[in-house]
Amino acid sequence: MENLTENNEEIKEVNRKLFHRYLSFFLAVFLIVSSFWLGLWWGKAHIKPQNEVFKISETNVENKLPLEKKELDFSLFWKTWELLKEKHVDKGALDAQKLVYGAIKGMLQATGDPYSNFFDPEESKSFSEDLEGSFEGIGAELGIKEKILTVIAPLDESPAQKAGLRAGDKIIKIGDQPTTDMNIYGAVDLIRGEKGTEVLLTIFREGEEDTKEISIIRETIEVKSVKLEIEEDNIALLRINKFGERTAQEFDAEMNEIIKKETKGIILDLRNNPGGFLESSVKIASRLMPKGKTVVLEEDSNGHREALLTYGGDKLSGLPLVVLVNEGSASASEILAGALRDNLQAPIIGKKTFGKGSVQELINLSGGSSVKITVAKWMTPNGDYIMEKGINPDIEVDLSREDYENDKDPQLDKAREILKEKIR
Repeated sequence: MENLTENNEEIKEVNRKLFHRYLSFFLAVFLIVSSFWLGLWWGKAHIKPQNEVFKISETNVENKLPLEKKELDFSLFWKTWELLKEKHVDKGALDAQKLVYGAIKGMLQATGDPYSNFFDPEESKSFSEDLEGSFEGIGAELGIKEKILTVIAPLDESPAQKAGLRAGDKIIKIGDQPTTDMNIYGAVDLIRGEKGTEVLLTIFREGEEDTKEISIIRETIEVKSVKLEIEEDNIALLRINKFGERTAQEFDAEMNEIIKKETKGIILDLRNNPGGFLESSVKIASRLMPKGKTVVLEEDSNGHREALLTYGGDKLSGLPLVVLVNEGSASASEILAGALRDNLQAPIIGKKTFGKGSVQELINLSGGSSVKITVAKWMTPNGDYIMEKGINPDIEVDLSREDYENDKDPQLDKAREILKEKIR
């Protein structure tokens, strides 16, 4: 009996040890599995994918980014956001999406670059319509010059041109709103409107003592970007009003007409051309210059330079050519004028150009919005920067107020004279 009792105690001891061993094993497995699923649950609940839209009530930002050895206090944004929701007198009417759009616009405006801009969906649509060539407004391209809202160019036959608005006019007020610190696209929003409605601009014109008011009735603006006239002595007057999506196609059609008529030379009129797509200017340069010639040099933020070259189709490169420019010639039109001057020694006639020497990239964003960011500076093929300086004409010819009002064009007259000398 004593041996049996001892055996039973030994069996119980073995079972007790096995129980503790298996219990420890299962507890360890349980803890590992529980930790995994707990971590997975926490990650799903707290870590947002990069492209996920955040609920406003759940948005939290913790700043850990050093900037020039200083901390970037991004909490200021959210503190202001919360204060606005809490204290604004019309807090119930605040539109959160508009606040976000406004914040992005402010960020781009803070760069000090008037050509980097954010477009909300409505503005993005209007911008696309501009480049396509159809919109409702007054038909004038605007820019910022010396921190003042300035008319780059009224479009040919536009309400702006018919009302007397001219390249270089400084817009002081739109209606009763001063334009001080107003960016280009804010101004465009105010000036645009439904066909048949009126907008009143207060402008200052160089050479005059007082400001003046110009009343303009908005219309639907349909802009054909290329126009051709065959003048006396079989000279082609080729006007390019802008560089839009269809400009290269329109140019090719007129180019075939020039070849068909066997014209002796070309006056390329880029006056009041505010620019547009860089690619359009390269395509047109390719029709006017031999293949492999530099159209423009681009310089990025690292100082790296890249040459954009003509790529063939130069059916007009053998014809004598002169180029007309003025204060309203900007951006892509300055690129083309500089390329023709540096590569073909084409005489430039008129007035100094606007001086927009930067390249923008348009990037589509979610919800129909878009952003336009300056990505490079550009130079003429000879390496001349033109930002704020413009291109000086080889032969400067003024177009006075009296000339304008009496339908005279001494700049065009001089271009005809110079071209006829080249043809001889």
